[in-house]
Amino acid sequence: MPKIRVLVVDDAVVIRKILTDALSSDSEIEVVGTAANGKIALQKIPQVNPDIVTLDIEMPELNGLDTIPLIRKDYPMLPIIMFSTLTERGGQSTLEALSRGATDYVTKPANVGSVTNAKEVVKEELIRKIKALACQLSLSRSAEHPAFIPALPRQSAITVMPSKRSANPIKIVVIGVSTGGPNALAEIIPALPVDLPVPVMIVQHMPPMFTRLLAERLDAQAPLHVVESSDGMIVERGNIYIAPGDYHLEAVRVGTEVRTRLNQDARENSCRPAVDVLFRSIVPIYGAGILAVVLTGMGQDGLHGCHQICEGGGLVIVQDQATSVVWGMPGYVAEAGLADAILPLDQIAHEITKRVFSSGSGTVMAERRA
Repeated sequence: MPKIRVLVVDDAVVIRKILTDALSSDSEIEVVGTAANGKIALQKIPQVNPDIVTLDIEMPELNGLDTIPLIRKDYPMLPIIMFSTLTERGGQSTLEALSRGATDYVTKPANVGSVTNAKEVVKEELIRKIKALACQLSLSRSAEHPAFIPALPRQSAITVMPSKRSANPIKIVVIGVSTGGPNALAEIIPALPVDLPVPVMIVQHMPPMFTRLLAERLDAQAPLHVVESSDGMIVERGNIYIAPGDYHLEAVRVGTEVRTRLNQDARENSCRPAVDVLFRSIVPIYGAGILAVVLTGMGQDGLHGCHQICEGGGLVIVQDQATSVVWGMPGYVAEAGLADAILPLDQIAHEITKRVFSSGSGTVMAERRA
């Protein structure tokens, strides 16, 4: 099997060396070139024909943000992984990079002075994502799916399965998402109506600070109120709660109210926050009144939670393969036969709205925020 060809783009010599050594240590990956800025990278792409590009954000002459649309113009299917700092500025730039067409991101090791530790971080995070994206790209090419063309519409069959569970009023919507999530949420959340009569809780796999910036970004775009959840918040209709990075998010009943609860228990599915933690916490509270949505992401976080939701009588929607950056999380749920609908991204907000209102959920209208 051919090796995965990677082009490393970063202005720092030490980072290029760390990335090259770490990636080359894996027998399935070959670093076919390096570049110190976006201008050089654009010249090298046709020369070395990479399968994936890792791209720094801050570089001289042509930075990462301005390089992305230039790559996308000529190479719409080429996966781009941003290499960003774990800072507020880095988080804002990362979200902007994703909105411009980057496929995914990893955060730079905090202490590059320890080369060994930095290489281990790269091996743990970057190599896993490179392999997942390369696999998805291979599947997309074989199925003639333009999986990495964010600016173009994607065609996909809509699959709605006959439900084995009786219809019940939906009381809460929960969403689990990972790789490709910020862009997926940016399409779904602003399209939900201001009078949605149920709360929405979201687990997006992101580090601390990034989740707050994501919540603020979505809140500015959506008619509903989007917040990064803190501990003890009342779960109310009209509000969307995003799990903070490095904390599991749960729902708990306190008297007559449902409140959020955060914890830093062990990672599940190598994740914190984990989708499974949120999903299973809501089953005793909302039972058959749950609508779960599993979107693009690698791994199988959310699968066990969907099993429990289905056993409790709830419903599950998953994103289809054609519009997923990585069809891991939704794919596992679909293959387990747990999905009531498999839909392209641009149909999911409508499906959520339709199912909530047709289920007989509350009719009190929320006032549109000024």
